[in-house]
Amino acid sequence: MMKFCVIDGQGGGIGATIIKKLRDRFGESLDISALGTNAIATSQMLKAKANRGASGENAIVCSVPKMDLIIGPIGIVMANSMMGEVTPKMAEAVASSPAKKILLPLSQENMEIVGTSDIPLPHLIDELIEKHLKNIEI
Repeated sequence: MMKFCVIDGQGGGIGATIIKKLRDRFGESLDISALGTNAIATSQMLKAKANRGASGENAIVCSVPKMDLIIGPIGIVMANSMMGEVTPKMAEAVASSPAKKILLPLSQENMEIVGTSDIPLPHLIDELIEKHLKNIEI
């Protein structure tokens, strides 16, 4: 079984929405770890039915090398993003992980990503699931 993790920070709403939609599409057949930059984000993702959760820098740094797939906003690979919640060690661990990464181009930072369009978050998550996860082996 593939090991998925969803990483989010701040209030955890993006991660919780991703996990809810994954559960709607794949049921309980996925092993999903919720990795929050803080306890509130992890709690929200656990309420969305992640299998397990952990919070903080050490939890993320230790967990991401063991994952097959990492999902989250693009800020998870950018040091000091999410209002400083993503530490340089977290960003490096995620970027260096051998896992496939599917990142949502959400821009809260002082950065623009050329080539992206202003698609609402629910539509981005639908695309993530329908386009990028349609052929996963459960």
